Amino acid sequence: MTDRTEPKGDLTLRTLAMPKDVNVNGDIFGGWVLSQMDIAAGIMAGDKAHGRVATVAVDAMKFIRPVHVGDVLCIYCHLARVGRTSLGIEIEAWVLRDRYGDREKVTEAVFTFVAIDEEGRPRPVEG
Repeated sequence: MTDRTEPKGDLTLRTLAMPKDVNVNGDIFGGWVLSQMDIAAGIMAGDKAHGRVATVAVDAMKFIRPVHVGDVLCIYCHLARVGRTSLGIEIEAWVLRDRYGDREKVTEAVFTFVAIDEEGRPRPVEG
């Protein structure tokens, strides 16, 4: 992943950063951003695997800029790798400052998911 002025991948999730999600410094808590990224990546991974998936790793997590109350968090996902039972999803989180302002990249990461069956065991990725 490199610095660009346009997001890479598909817009998968948009949500508004709210006052209840701030840390002691008044910025949005990084764990909240991480959870939104996991939700978005899980949507893409489940779609590509045609079924249930589980997050198994978060690699190269990089917080670039803070997220503020009132920012619209936009999560973009790109399918980077498909293995026998796993998928690698590159994720970029961008914000629209104060709901309507400038767009800035705030976070990026690579999430790895494994396709699982009803018993929670790895299964081959379909498709």
